[in-house]
Amino acid sequence: MKKIIALVLVFSLSSCAELSQIVSSLPVSTQNISNLDIANGLKAALNQGVSDQVSKLTQEKGFYNNDLVRIALPEDLQKIDAAMRKYGLGDLADKGLIALNATAEDAVKTATPIFVDAIKNMSFTDARNILMGDNKAATTYLSQTTNEKLYASFSPVIKKSFDKVGAADIWNTIITKYNQIPFINKVNPDLTDYVTTQALDGVYTMIAVEEQKIRTDISERSSTLLKRVFALQDNK
Repeated sequence: MKKIIALVLVFSLSSCAELSQIVSSLPVSTQNISNLDIANGLKAALNQGVSDQVSKLTQEKGFYNNDLVRIALPEDLQKIDAAMRKYGLGDLADKGLIALNATAEDAVKTATPIFVDAIKNMSFTDARNILMGDNKAATTYLSQTTNEKLYASFSPVIKKSFDKVGAADIWNTIITKYNQIPFINKVNPDLTDYVTTQALDGVYTMIAVEEQKIRTDISERSSTLLKRVFALQDNK
């Protein structure tokens, strides 16, 4: 009798597991999805994506350790970097590159409220066009609606960060040493503007990565609403 009960229990559990798999594989219904549902679903996805990616970039070496967004040296500084390494100052050149990336970390902390405001003000038409657009439609929307505000927010923070993280002293030393080399064209690049622009590019790059994930990977859709809303773009 116990064996029979055990067999029935195993069969029941197995059947439940199979049923669960079947249900999860069924297409998500897209009927009766309102414009409000679409807007709320898209806003939730964007807010989560922005929060996740911005927090990663604000971590220590969040830019420097990320191959997608690491801030490389501008052309003038690449010449300096090569000269420093040629004359045995590779350690100083490395410190300069790390410090340059570190200045962006503090600035990106100011990005979230600006993104949240842009997402909050998204219209129903914006939401539907983004949902049914290409794989970078949301990133493009955020870039168009936040770029100027983010630049204005990032620039003064980055300028202060050059002193805070020691980047100003490091690069003043590097540039001074380089300009003392005979027969070279002296340089004096605007590092604040350069890093601000690169930091913006980095933020939008990571948001695009997040957008690509939720558009193409069903497992990234963490709620029923997200599954229903993004099923619309799956079926377009």
